Amino acid sequence: MEIRSTVVTKPGSRYPNDLSAWQALETHHGSIASVHLRALFADDPDRFRRFSLEACDLFLDYSKNRITADTMALLVALAREARVEDWRERMFAGDVVNTTEHRAALHAALRCPAGAAFPGSGRDVMPEVEGARRRMGEMSAALRAGTRVGHSGKPIESVVHIGIGGSHLGPQMAVEALASPHPRSGNAPPALRFVSGIDAEGLRFALEGLDAETTFFIVASKTFSTVETITNAESAKAWLLARTGFPPEAVASHFAAITADTARAGDFGIAEDATLPIWDWVGGRFSLCSAVGLPAAIAAGMDVFDEFLAGAHAMDRHFREAPLDENMPVILALLGVWYRNFFGAPTRAVLPYDYRLRSLPAYLQQLEMESTGKGVGRGGESLAIGTCPVVWGGSGNDAQHSFFQMLHQGGALVPCDFLVPATGVPAAADHDDGLLANALAQAEALMCGRDLAQTRAHLEAAGLEGEELEARLPHCVFPGNQPSNTLLYAHLTPRRVGALVALYEHRLFVESVCWGVNAFDQWGVELGKELARNIATSLAGGAGAPHDASTAGLLETARRMRAKP
Repeated sequence: MEIRSTVVTKPGSRYPNDLSAWQALETHHGSIASVHLRALFADDPDRFRRFSLEACDLFLDYSKNRITADTMALLVALAREARVEDWRERMFAGDVVNTTEHRAALHAALRCPAGAAFPGSGRDVMPEVEGARRRMGEMSAALRAGTRVGHSGKPIESVVHIGIGGSHLGPQMAVEALASPHPRSGNAPPALRFVSGIDAEGLRFALEGLDAETTFFIVASKTFSTVETITNAESAKAWLLARTGFPPEAVASHFAAITADTARAGDFGIAEDATLPIWDWVGGRFSLCSAVGLPAAIAAGMDVFDEFLAGAHAMDRHFREAPLDENMPVILALLGVWYRNFFGAPTRAVLPYDYRLRSLPAYLQQLEMESTGKGVGRGGESLAIGTCPVVWGGSGNDAQHSFFQMLHQGGALVPCDFLVPATGVPAAADHDDGLLANALAQAEALMCGRDLAQTRAHLEAAGLEGEELEARLPHCVFPGNQPSNTLLYAHLTPRRVGALVALYEHRLFVESVCWGVNAFDQWGVELGKELARNIATSLAGGAGAPHDASTAGLLETARRMRAKP
């Protein structure tokens, strides 16, 4: 196999396919790179209207970006020349867009309304989708109503979800985002806990205080062979049987599976009617709208989950039907390309000012970085451009007191996404005003900054003068010119959560087309898995493949540590 070296990314590097729009953007970048956002706003009083749009109950203000109308026209031209529209139609038509694994990517079918056909041509997957959705609704309703019981006949009171990656990050984010701050009357849903990593402490904490007789486990693994998930599932099974004294067949009353391998789930002891499907045309990180979202349906109700699906479907329609220059996912994607490839920005921050979206940055890390974090194009060629930036972030108001210092004065260009509700919990207007004021103020401060003259006047007004003022002055200047998008919505609803999920899915897809990479494979995670199996063989005393000096030394040191009392 030929080993291709990856070219180090540099701002302004040539696009591998030598697109004319890419070259035009390089030239244009030279004319705008040094222009401050303050000047762009001063020159265009209509800028906010020009660079904002609304779709699916989400309002996007992208006026605080280092762009002009010419920039956006050139970026749209790049999208057309990269054949974004063609690839979009191919994906929705069910064509093979995951070229290395010879698969379609039909995650949009998961939220298609009942009775519709998807895709428009070729195999219609909707009967399978609707069947899984019905079974998901039945299981979640039974768990919420207390009619699903364990082996001893007691109703289930706690649910532990076992998964990792796309089988964990999406469900956990959705449970937090869809849970109502005002629970409905009637039976409270079972308490939900999540386990992901192989560290036994995670499982121990998840099981702490639970009654085994009334605990139910969901094992989410597409292959039902993911090491972390199956190790946790086996330990959970052992815990259940040891704590209760139940016979092995009791597993069928306390476990469900979400998997494409029903045989392995059956061998584990999970009943066929408790095994929900996932398919090879759905990637794990795109699977939230499938039965993988079962924890969210348990927490909030299937009716709420259906609303979530409707919001995602509405964004699917917007993405497919809106012109490129009025298309929210396309615009966000093109801005991402603009900063990554022409300004050389290596990271992007996601900042939800909404407690229920606190896990969104972690979810988007996997969704985007596992999809487009690649240095090889669809044809196997090494890319001479950067692809996915490091996606990071945190709950916005908390982040102001942690890493916003770096955003304001650290000197690095970090494009930011602010996600902001206009209102939150009813009867909490003082909180709502404070939250909205903080979010808008941070975006304004990142954009405008405060120059030397303004800072001097500010310090003089505060009573500083002479040497003390001069010593403080350089520390209080804010460069500004940090770009950001603001996604504003009235308040968080299931539909808007679904729209946000689909928005970011389609954003990364458009970016992948512009970069020429396959968004739907993830070969980069495989090498570590292979080496871990080899190291595990060595730890067990087997004859594993030889290790490098560092790994061999660490293994020997670990053995010595284990041998000590």
